[in-house]
Amino acid sequence: MRSGRILLAALAAGVLTLAGCGGDGGGDSAGGGPGGLTVPKIDKLAALGAGEGEVNVVSWAGYVEDGSTDKSVDWVTGFEKETGCQVNNKIAGTSDEMVALMKTGEYDVVSASGDASLRLIYGGDVAPVNTDLLSNYKDVFEGLKNKAWNSVDGVPYGAPHGRGANLLMYRTDTVTPAPTSWSAVFDPASPHKGKITAYDSPIYIADAALYLMKTKPELNIKNPYALDDTQFQAAVDLLKQQNELIGEYWSDYTKEVQAFKAGNSVLGTTWQVITNLTKADGAPVEAILPTEGATGWSDTWMVSAKAKHPNCAYLWMNHIISPKANAGVAEWFGEAPSNKLSCAETKDPNHCATFHAEDEAYFEQVWYWTTPLAQCIDGRKDVTCKDYSAWTQAWTTIKG
Repeated sequence: MRSGRILLAALAAGVLTLAGCGGDGGGDSAGGGPGGLTVPKIDKLAALGAGEGEVNVVSWAGYVEDGSTDKSVDWVTGFEKETGCQVNNKIAGTSDEMVALMKTGEYDVVSASGDASLRLIYGGDVAPVNTDLLSNYKDVFEGLKNKAWNSVDGVPYGAPHGRGANLLMYRTDTVTPAPTSWSAVFDPASPHKGKITAYDSPIYIADAALYLMKTKPELNIKNPYALDDTQFQAAVDLLKQQNELIGEYWSDYTKEVQAFKAGNSVLGTTWQVITNLTKADGAPVEAILPTEGATGWSDTWMVSAKAKHPNCAYLWMNHIISPKANAGVAEWFGEAPSNKLSCAETKDPNHCATFHAEDEAYFEQVWYWTTPLAQCIDGRKDVTCKDYSAWTQAWTTIKG
């Protein structure tokens, strides 16, 4: 099950990340990036050699399961027996923690989210990936390859892990008619005042920006993560207005499940896995992708530029995106798998349909999480956009 991770917690000093809606990005690397940023020259692994006997991993909870959490959930033990690579896993609670751990040089591979991946790339902490050495890479959904959060100038920096959208969940016995738009959580006259919930992170500003992008064309927002002063203030003002409607903000998925079960929350942003768990507990809820689209997330397995066990790191990356292992982690964690062959391996035959794994049209409506840059990532050169430190400061004022 998906952990209650708090993404984009606090912006570390240095390089920020870039991504966009279905955005393309970019072998060996030394290229140009957003705002003229330069990618450090780091060689990719040329050939796969013998495993070194172990691999040190940094991951989100639920990504590296060896049967200790649930005896039936184990995609590590078989890998260790097959490769001789002992998996030493360190669970990180935030993307900033992941970045900090990878900077130590003590870890070989990391499951980086979009808000961490390009920080790691431009910081010289991860190396480009030789996808020819990953036999399962060819079966990864094309919609996840060479995107702005996992590549630079066409050079891949990892193996896509999975993806998901931030949805709108509602109690069907309370919220009628069924909502179709994010306006349901932003309408100041909502009859559900005090029972609306929202994700507790500065990145939620992008949800407001996305709504304004679709409903206030005069703001000329082209990317919800690229906001100039006027656009940013409009999003902040909308969220301050919404704050009057909010009963509670959430970051721990278990708390949102309980709030919807108890009826303390009846409407708000969610993940598909939360909807599934809430339904399983008997609460009358549904979740939709609103007409405006949604924000979302996509994680990438990346190898350290200083990996002490690079061969085992590559063996692990190839394993975790293999059909069976990727199916296992996708079901356990609650997301769409990255390998198109995984859909035939899930225990639940409807898993991929539930999580829209094969529905590229669905994910074309998703703007994946990224850290905002002062250099506007929508291509504008004549203005300065608000960077993540400004988003963090604003979030504090929004919540009061």
